[in-house]
Amino acid sequence: MSIRLIINSDDYGRTADISRGIRDAHLRGLVTSTTAMMNMPTAAEDVKIAVNETPGLGLGVHLVLTAGKPLLASEKVRALTSPAGSFLSLGALIQNAASIDPAEAKAEWRAQIEKFIAAAGRKPTHLDSHHHSSYFTPGLFQSMLELAQEYDTAIRLPLAQAPAATLDGIPNSLAAPMQEAAPRLLAQFQPRSTNTFFATFYDKGATREELLRILDSLPESGTFEIMCHPGYVDEAFARESVYAWQRKTEFEILTDPQMRAEIEKRNIRLISFAQL
Repeated sequence: MSIRLIINSDDYGRTADISRGIRDAHLRGLVTSTTAMMNMPTAAEDVKIAVNETPGLGLGVHLVLTAGKPLLASEKVRALTSPAGSFLSLGALIQNAASIDPAEAKAEWRAQIEKFIAAAGRKPTHLDSHHHSSYFTPGLFQSMLELAQEYDTAIRLPLAQAPAATLDGIPNSLAAPMQEAAPRLLAQFQPRSTNTFFATFYDKGATREELLRILDSLPESGTFEIMCHPGYVDEAFARESVYAWQRKTEFEILTDPQMRAEIEKRNIRLISFAQL
């Protein structure tokens, strides 16, 4: 009987400071895995640094549709971009989700994965997505699963434990089709993943108490993922992002030696997606 736990930090590559904070949260704390936003300016260099400085840190790809600009030319991803050539905002993507061509998203995501491989010199450990956008429609989720199969990578589960299995992070307006499709697609593709995904250690829920609650809720055996977003931020980033200073709070909790002691007391083994 054993408990294996992945603590995955999203948003690697969002800025160089966030990437540095994630690496430090691995070296000094509990973070075992991260996923990179490969369309961000510093992402490729940040991935190269991680390969050299944090070889034990699992490195995956944080598939992006709602931040920055696509890697492909905008005419190849017209349904995903604004007239200025940037990705649609989260709200606009949700509003237009039904008309999104999954083939465009798949092509862009493949470009993001290929950029990661070029920077890291290896395939990603797993795939997840910024703002959970790869789970917004059955077509998008199938495209993600096809890429995971093509590149032989694990994925983050679409269903979060909060505490019951829900489509946590997926807008209510999009949830019904995915509630039916997600189990069917998972059964069809059978990707490597965890038994359960926890998304509640976030924003106001990013507390020591919530992290301990999750740890205490784990069954006696199985493999689990906790999502997190630690990082270093500055005033400039705080002006452009609604999730800025919260990253500092997460960093402090995840690097607290007492939290390491709580993990060890519960005989929890920290792993990355590479070990699935």
